[in-house]
Amino acid sequence: MKTTGENILVVNAGSSSVKFALFSLDRGEPVAILKGQVSGIGATPAIEARDEGGMAIPFAQPSGGIANHDDAFEALIGWLEERGESVAGAAHRVVHGGAAFTAPIRIDDNALEALDALTPLAPHHQPYNLAAIRALAARLPKLPQAACFDTAFHASQPAEARELGLPAVYAQRGIRRYGFHGLSYQSVAAALPVITGEALPRRLVIAHLGNGASMCALKDGACVATTMGFSTLDGIPMGTRSGSVDPGVLLHLMREDGAGLSELEDLLYNRSGLMGISGISQDMRTLLESDDPRAEAAVTFFCYRISRELGSLAAALGGLDALVFTGGIGENAAAVRAQVLRQAGWLGLTIDEDANNSAGPCISTAANRAQAWIVATQEELTIATHARAILDL
Repeated sequence: MKTTGENILVVNAGSSSVKFALFSLDRGEPVAILKGQVSGIGATPAIEARDEGGMAIPFAQPSGGIANHDDAFEALIGWLEERGESVAGAAHRVVHGGAAFTAPIRIDDNALEALDALTPLAPHHQPYNLAAIRALAARLPKLPQAACFDTAFHASQPAEARELGLPAVYAQRGIRRYGFHGLSYQSVAAALPVITGEALPRRLVIAHLGNGASMCALKDGACVATTMGFSTLDGIPMGTRSGSVDPGVLLHLMREDGAGLSELEDLLYNRSGLMGISGISQDMRTLLESDDPRAEAAVTFFCYRISRELGSLAAALGGLDALVFTGGIGENAAAVRAQVLRQAGWLGLTIDEDANNSAGPCISTAANRAQAWIVATQEELTIATHARAILDL
């Protein structure tokens, strides 16, 4: 499809990939006309894209390779120009906004410098988010760009929910609970009333379950508690990340095993979670299909921790009116949803087995005190909508 009007390019950049989506503004609200990714940056590059109907779009692989984010955007923008696609503005998912950035912003040199200073708070994400901004600015210096923050949605948490229990001087240095996946939570909170035809439930928990996973408690649409804290390690276990770990374990490994910073970082980010427990895979689909007892143990622990955190978040809300599952696992793993809901009967949730197996959207019985739903997250649409307003497109 060729476009004639203005488009917004939405970017989600990681260390070795750049996910992108192009949203047309020709139809009023932003509509995704193509999505894709540049993967294998610095290794074996591959570029793929699909149109709004899900059909693959031919994309000639760059003969010179893609060594860095500059090369990735050179290839991407060149391809868009060849297709005749206009780009009026760009919007980036930026993981960390710190305490200062609690809403999306238009990027300028001062903002970029301030975001760079937050890199120690998200060393596994922030450098690559900012590298994409700089690379796109180098390729299209006049293109207006916006940043949308995963932490911003959680700025409404009360002071006690942000506390870590350390001396106050550490909080003054920015060491506190922030929370992440905020763009997903905002997306789901906007979509649920459209699906139900009713107002957003007053006491709502959203479970964003995927390779990265967290949960959030919303009261009257605002975040009051979330499972991730200072980093993306906290809370429920993930694909390769540990989730919550007693810090005494880390002290023990340092004292008894002589473990250093890089070893512990690798353990917590890359060798734990579903992969670490099962020793088989970080992919929930693989684990659910396996008859290996280690796979079953990993899935059981994952669901148990979700159930524990659900109780904690319901306590923060003073009860529960609705639970929403989203993310790759939340939207697709019926067995995980079933196990969580069976453990949540005390909160007034009863599973509708047929609805759950057919992916809902409502997967609880009508007589429940609380309801359970499946809602697809649309973070890219949320980012595009923010950018349209910020960049005045």
